[in-house]
Amino acid sequence: MDMSPRGRTAAALLLGAFTLAGCRSAGAPPPGAGSGSLAELEALYQARMDSTRLSVHPADVAFMTGMIGHHAQALVMSAWAPVNGANESVQTLAARIINAQKDEIGLMQRWLGEREQPVPQVDPSGRMADAGGHDMQGMHGDHAMMPGMLSQAQLDELEQARGSAFDRLFLTYMIQHHKGAITMVHDLFEQDGAAQDDFVFKLASDIQVDQTTEVARMQRMLDAMTGTGS
Repeated sequence: MDMSPRGRTAAALLLGAFTLAGCRSAGAPPPGAGSGSLAELEALYQARMDSTRLSVHPADVAFMTGMIGHHAQALVMSAWAPVNGANESVQTLAARIINAQKDEIGLMQRWLGEREQPVPQVDPSGRMADAGGHDMQGMHGDHAMMPGMLSQAQLDELEQARGSAFDRLFLTYMIQHHKGAITMVHDLFEQDGAAQDDFVFKLASDIQVDQTTEVARMQRMLDAMTGTGS
């Protein structure tokens, strides 16, 4: 059963319609009552949901758009793990990041599209284009300024690293990257009226929890490699 806010609202409308229909069946139908009552309720509900989707907070749109770019860079970083000789634990971590963040990118793209907002595109390798199809792989401009994003020099350094050097650099930079995503969530929640959309709130909260957990895991891995753990 769909227990989302939309599902609960639809169920309430349908229950009310069936209850009303049951009450009417006990006596004579009121004048003007027709078989289209339930369909009219469903149409009214859908119209209200469509109106709600199109009434979006600018901060929510900016967060979703920015986080797509942020996630895209994590895909690029993680894709280098198997080809650059990362150890098994780092490769497992990178694969987990790819799976989770690809899914989240798809969800954010769908949310933007349903609200008739520009939708940044990301190919399977993590290369990003804006809504007009222009390549943004260099991550210049606003995307480069997002918290935690690696500079082009840092990306080049990571791409060229091999073996244990890659492992240490990957963990160091991915910790930086994840902390930036957490900062973006905090910034969203601090803006008046933002994240009132149930989907935005849940996605942002999940990103914060998941990436906070991964930062702690990566820090333990890095400490073990460098011998700095307690």
